[in-house]
Amino acid sequence: MRTGVIAKKLGMTRVFADDGAHVPVTVLQLDDCQVVGQRTQERDGYVALQLGAGAKKAKNTNKAQRETFAKAEVEPKHVVMEFRVSEDAMIDVGATLSADHFVAGQKVDIQGETIGKGFAGAMKRWNFGGLRATHGVSVSHRSHGSTGNRQDPGRTFPGKKMAGHLGVETITTQNLTVVKVDAERGLIMVKGAVPGHEGSWVKVRDAHKKPFDGVPFPGSFKTKGSAAAAAPAETPAEEPAAVETTEGGEA
Repeated sequence: MRTGVIAKKLGMTRVFADDGAHVPVTVLQLDDCQVVGQRTQERDGYVALQLGAGAKKAKNTNKAQRETFAKAEVEPKHVVMEFRVSEDAMIDVGATLSADHFVAGQKVDIQGETIGKGFAGAMKRWNFGGLRATHGVSVSHRSHGSTGNRQDPGRTFPGKKMAGHLGVETITTQNLTVVKVDAERGLIMVKGAVPGHEGSWVKVRDAHKKPFDGVPFPGSFKTKGSAAAAAPAETPAEEPAAVETTEGGEA
């Protein structure tokens, strides 16, 4: 079981398929998603990875979190979440996950907090049909009607569907299809709607009900050591190219 990622919801747009059909997609962005901690069976009783994403000023971070980030040698993060993983899918602390952690065509489960809609009536909140438009009904066409029974039990049971606060609930939308991945810009485009408002943070994981073969394991990421080693390797590769071009110009 691989780890998921923390992504920011940028909004919705559309992309065109090969046959010309337009596909509505939600654009998710990975904003410096790093591993900031590990949970092991011996120490914590379960196996998981703690991920952080987004930039946050150190002065706005409490002392306990500052010490955690300092121990991991990463910058303070705006949001921190945990992902359960298998023991063979552990990733080193400080590694940065990239968008090609997911591949086009696979299914993902996305968890987020729904948009708050304030106090809503029963028709909007629970899709009630309302009262009749005639035959004695006046003023209360959109009310939910009776909420109790007769003298026995003579009360309204807890959990009755009534008017109340709507939204701001943590939900998971399952089996969404990844349409396109842009690793350079850190974008993941998912078909359909994703819970949450624009700018909110969501958890993106491999679909539990529909596993997909061909994804990188334990994931697509860059460690601090590999990033530092890749930087000097690019410099000598460019110098011979410049020399060859110069020699060709002189000839």
